[in-house]
Amino acid sequence: MPIVSPPTPAPSPRPLLATNDDAVNWARVVFAHLKALGASARHQFLDAILTDCSPSELLFIHTKVTPLLKRDFLKDLPFELATYILTFVDDPKTLARSCRVSKSWNSIICEEDSVWKLMRDRCDVGEERIYPNTTPHVPFSHRRYLMDCYRTLINWRRKGRLLNKHRPPAVTSDGSVVTTVAMDHDWIALGLASSHIQVFSARTGVLSRTLIGHESGVWSVNIASSGGFWVNPPRTLFEEEQNMQHSNPEKVIPEDLQIAIGLDERFRDSHHAAPCVDEVPPKASDPCFASEGWGQSHALVVSGGCDKNLRVWDAVSGRCIHILRGHSSTIRCMRLLHNRPIAVSGARDGTLRVWDVQRGKLLRSLTGHSSSVRCLDVYGNRAISGSYDCTCRLWNLDTGECLHELRGHMHQVYSVAFRGNIIASGGLDTTVRLWNPETGQCLALLQGHTALVCQMQFSDDSTTLCTGGSDGRIITFSMGSMSAQRRIAAHDSSVTALQFDKDFIVTGGADGRVRLYDTPTGNFVRDLTEPAEAVWKVAFKHDKCAILCKRAGKTVMEIWSYRPSEADD
Repeated sequence: MPIVSPPTPAPSPRPLLATNDDAVNWARVVFAHLKALGASARHQFLDAILTDCSPSELLFIHTKVTPLLKRDFLKDLPFELATYILTFVDDPKTLARSCRVSKSWNSIICEEDSVWKLMRDRCDVGEERIYPNTTPHVPFSHRRYLMDCYRTLINWRRKGRLLNKHRPPAVTSDGSVVTTVAMDHDWIALGLASSHIQVFSARTGVLSRTLIGHESGVWSVNIASSGGFWVNPPRTLFEEEQNMQHSNPEKVIPEDLQIAIGLDERFRDSHHAAPCVDEVPPKASDPCFASEGWGQSHALVVSGGCDKNLRVWDAVSGRCIHILRGHSSTIRCMRLLHNRPIAVSGARDGTLRVWDVQRGKLLRSLTGHSSSVRCLDVYGNRAISGSYDCTCRLWNLDTGECLHELRGHMHQVYSVAFRGNIIASGGLDTTVRLWNPETGQCLALLQGHTALVCQMQFSDDSTTLCTGGSDGRIITFSMGSMSAQRRIAAHDSSVTALQFDKDFIVTGGADGRVRLYDTPTGNFVRDLTEPAEAVWKVAFKHDKCAILCKRAGKTVMEIWSYRPSEADD
């Protein structure tokens, strides 16, 4: 007989789960009671709740509480105080990264240009590092300027943009050989063995004009940049020069050229308010053979060569303004003074001559060397000359006095450099000598080269001397310890070009290489162009570099730009 199963008992009742509405209502009740408690009781209440929470619940509380505790101190501070705090940031990368912290930080840092101006001063970025990317309708931005400077340095290390390439015409078999180059921010001037001078735009790399007038090879070219201001010589000397100029009949100069060189009435009226020479510190010469102008409207090109004459050209029109005669042999070297229309030239006749390139007058002749003057450099109103008679001479260009005769080299002197309180000279005896310009005493004998020392340059702060030799070596010397810092085997043959600044050393060699080295470490960075048969000259100005080399038997000029393009933004 079938068995009937007993009835299943009903399940035990379970507590109902609280709904979201119930949780909100309980929270309101608890919050109302919490507001009525004092501070101590509130702390005890919260401590009791936190003690009873699980780890996952404590983590949930942490994620909720942490954002509430964060404060944007720059946003909460007054704008003036916030920007003052930012001035203590001493690294441009850190300041740039700070813009990404928040929108409020970005607005404060990017809008306040004075912070970036202070950073620019700390980074020792000169006024002429690159041309700012601004238009007449856009105000100058120090932040943008620093960004462009940083990108320019990156481009020097990684890549460059070829602005233009030229092949100077060869009138004779060796006529296309580049003997000298000068460069400022607007112009590049090449002196050729063919007696021609080619002038290029430094901004576009386009050939502007060819200057024809010399009867033989050009050995020295300098550029007097437009603008600047006039620095008067001592009053007695100024009166003497004025009398000398008025004692000779004036050459008739067209009115447009008078404006170009600053001989017009407008220039004469403004010239009287110029600062006195005692108020302006002396300036060292430019490694690119360019000088600051004296307020003239146009840049000028001054050249000299085998025809024994100096010529003064208007760089804008290409017209010859003056022909200066006086040397009896080839003009081998020349320099222009900053902020004064004064040029000094050295020739194979053993003399130096001081010229007024504005009025086209010979001011004085400096005699003393017994052989060819091979090199010279200027600092303020003084010049140092090196000669094949194995001596150097220090001159006062305003009086024509020989201040010191520097003896010590055993063979011909081929290179000199002058920076205020120190003079350097190098030559065929493979040594570099340092001299005191005040006493004429030899301070040190620097060795390291095994052949002719043909290139040398001081750093802007006069703490470092960089030399190049026919042995292919580049050596940097510390002026503090007067010893070698870096020895670089740069080329397989003679160093034909050398220029450096605080960031890079650029060298060119007879082996056809143009190489870039890091100045602080001396490490090789890269080749700036494809290998050539030989390199004649190299010159760079901040974001531009001119390379004169020989390819397939012909001279080629390459103008490179390292300025950041719009594609880099």
